[in-house]
Amino acid sequence: MAEKKILIVDYDVQSLESLAQIFKAYKLKIIKATDGLSAYEKFKSEKPDLVILEAILPKLHGFDLTKKISQESKGSVPIVIVTGLYRGAQYRHEAISSFGASDYFEKPYDSEKLLNSVLNLLNEEEEIEEDLPDSASIMEKLSQRIKS
Repeated sequence: MAEKKILIVDYDVQSLESLAQIFKAYKLKIIKATDGLSAYEKFKSEKPDLVILEAILPKLHGFDLTKKISQESKGSVPIVIVTGLYRGAQYRHEAISSFGASDYFEKPYDSEKLLNSVLNLLNEEEEIEEDLPDSASIMEKLSQRIKS
């Protein structure tokens, strides 16, 4: 899983550091931001493979940021929301169905579950890329079928 990038966004520096710490043992490049606007700029410049963000963010709300990233990446970049304020199934449902989040955790979160979710989302992305054959091999197989 080398070369994968995760953008972690939280206004609280302590939360940001503890989230980053969870992934320290893995070969992941961690990019950090403390507000929604700088997170969006880093998303565009760094092109992370996954984003973890707090819903409450200064300058650009986490739900708005989730929607922007989801739309611009056409859903190809998984977004995991980790929030201390929005509690309950209705927020989780809205974040996933309306804003495009891939997963949703309430603080305090279970580090093991968060880690597993993130690793699964990164692996799913990798598997999808591996499963897709290149266009040259598709054309080759089609031309072989036509000839036979």
